[in-house]
Amino acid sequence: MSAPWRGLAAIGCSLLIATAHAAPYQPIPASPEALSAALATRRSALLGEVHDNGGQHALRLAALKLHIAAGARPAIAFEQFDRERQPDIDRLRIEQPGDAGAIVALGAPGWNWKYYLPFVQLALDYGLPIIAVNLSRNDAMRVGNEGWNAVFEPSDRVALGLDRLPPKLIAGHERAVARGHCDLLPPGAVAALAQAQIARDIVMARAIAPYMENGVVLLAGNGHIRKDIGVPIWLTPRPRATTTSIGLIERDGAPPIEVLEEQFDAAVLTDTAERPDPCAPLRQRLSPAGP
Repeated sequence: MSAPWRGLAAIGCSLLIATAHAAPYQPIPASPEALSAALATRRSALLGEVHDNGGQHALRLAALKLHIAAGARPAIAFEQFDRERQPDIDRLRIEQPGDAGAIVALGAPGWNWKYYLPFVQLALDYGLPIIAVNLSRNDAMRVGNEGWNAVFEPSDRVALGLDRLPPKLIAGHERAVARGHCDLLPPGAVAALAQAQIARDIVMARAIAPYMENGVVLLAGNGHIRKDIGVPIWLTPRPRATTTSIGLIERDGAPPIEVLEEQFDAAVLTDTAERPDPCAPLRQRLSPAGP
């Protein structure tokens, strides 16, 4: 077991310890300058997103450029790269230096890579570490179908308290999964997907832990960076105290301020992306077949 993973395991089931040192909640104007200033308040940042919102990606990129121009040199961690790709990313940086396209080609399918390529290029331009942090779709499905043993050793399962997780944590994930799937999934599917999301959060925390002494910016969906149920609770107190969780939330349908305060250290309300009804394909797929 690596030293960073021992640190994660030591947290056991006392998940709320890591949130005790979180920064007071701050609303952030939707400007690169304001977001850059928020990034500078802590050594590391968990920077959320709505995956298909191009305006949010542009805002984050502009803010990160300002942050780096001011002297910050964080590692950039990507939900969009599965953890197995790390050796290939490191190899390509040697064999094809500066080639962001070659690295992006290693990314998981299903992402709109035009949004993430500029972040990869920024990391290459400044020689910043690129971290592949995500649990693969196949491994996540295995966790949902087979349980924790699919990914975690029995000793890790015990140390992390995975068989005795707080009901509030499980309920929070299940609510998020249900809402994210338009409240159309059966309860069994919701529980399995929630378990997979918890596994992803643990794996992400494990991946960024070795880099946090020098600073990390994690680019991930808002659900993963929530301080009440996401990656932050799997960080031990010292790195958590030097990390800010910043949600980028679409203004239409945004939760009230007290909910945002519970979920994030800071949040930016942005315009809502234009998109077709996201529930229509799932509703069609789950509807009973006609006669």
